[in-house]
Amino acid sequence: MSVRPGIAWGEEWLDAPDCEVDGSDADLREAVVGRPGLVVRFRPTGDSDLARSIGLPTAVPSGSPAGAPIGIAVPMDLLELSDGRCALNIAILGTPPARQRSWTRNVDLGASHGIATGAVVATGQFLDGLDIVPKGHPGDGRAELCIYRLARRQRSSMRQRLTSGTHVPHPGIETTSVRSVTFEPPRPVPIVIDGADGGRVGTIRLQVVPGAYRLLL
Repeated sequence: MSVRPGIAWGEEWLDAPDCEVDGSDADLREAVVGRPGLVVRFRPTGDSDLARSIGLPTAVPSGSPAGAPIGIAVPMDLLELSDGRCALNIAILGTPPARQRSWTRNVDLGASHGIATGAVVATGQFLDGLDIVPKGHPGDGRAELCIYRLARRQRSSMRQRLTSGTHVPHPGIETTSVRSVTFEPPRPVPIVIDGADGGRVGTIRLQVVPGAYRLLL
C-alpha cells in the first residue's frame, strides 16, 4: 500500500490500537485532535467521507492469528486552523461547490486569492459523498487548494460533475497543492469544516499536520 509509487504507506501493526472509534468523521476527529501519534481502529458510519477517501469498509474485520499483524497503521493528516480548530477532511471558505448557484455571491478572500465563490482546502477527497477533490489523499502530507471562479452559467454543469470528479480540470477552478495557506478577507466570510457550518472567519491560516495520527486498516 503506497501514496506514491515505490514508497510504502504505513507499517504492519502487531499491538492493539490505542483507541477504537465507532461513528462518524466528527467522532474520529474528536478522538484524535491533540493526541499526536495515536493509533486508532475506526469503524465508520456509512456517511464517512474519510472512509471513502481511503477505501475503508464500514465493517472492519476483527481478530488475527497469534503473532500476526492485526493491520496496517497508516499516517493520516489533519488541517490545523489558526483559530484553534481542526479539519479531518475538508475546510471551505465561502460557498461549497455543491451549493453554488447562478445567484451565489462572490466573497473577497483577500489580496493573495482575490474574489471567488469559494475556496476548498482539502486533505481528503470526498464531501457528502461527492468527489470534490479527485487528487486529495489524507495521508500524503499536503492539501489541495481549489478556488472557484466559475461564470454563473457554468455552475450547474459543475455541480452535475461533482459525483464523478470530472468538474476539474476547469479554467474557472484554480487548483494547486499546498502545505499551508492563509486567507485575509477584509470582511468575515463563512467557513464550513468537514461539512458543518463553522460560522464566519477573518484572517485565518490553514496548516497541514502530516501524520497527526495513525489509522489501523
